[in-house]
Amino acid sequence: MEKLRRVLSGQDDEEQGLTTQVLDSTSLSFGTRVKWFAICFASGVCCSILGTILLWLPNGIKLFAVFYTLGNIAALTSTCFLMGPLKQLKKMVDPNRLVATIVMLLCFILTLCAVFWWHKKGLALIFCILQFLATTWYSLSYIPFARDAIIKCCTSCVG
Repeated sequence: MEKLRRVLSGQDDEEQGLTTQVLDSTSLSFGTRVKWFAICFASGVCCSILGTILLWLPNGIKLFAVFYTLGNIAALTSTCFLMGPLKQLKKMVDPNRLVATIVMLLCFILTLCAVFWWHKKGLALIFCILQFLATTWYSLSYIPFARDAIIKCCTSCVG
């Protein structure tokens, strides 16, 4: 309909730049973005839960590490549907989140390395715990004053 409106008003597609044409053809509606966010986030949560269930099987640590890591990656990338991949990357490298992002991504990689290359199950479990903590700390950076509240709560409990 929009294309018909442009042709009838005298604006042809060749008048638009290539970048504008690509962005117009790849943009998703808000409803579609929310649906894919929900699907990607739910699949990430399901993978993490499945990985946790598989942990209790004999030699299930490999499956746990893989499914838990894939679940966290899927949950993290689900936000790309809401804000777009470039905006997501810009927010990830924001100075407020940079350390949490680096630790989180490093834990993703180290978890898989510990399972597949180093064959150290205990180390993989430690990296999964660090992965959880880093992902939680990264997620808290999106909630105003949440990190400060957690720090104050922990310092009051310890000291």
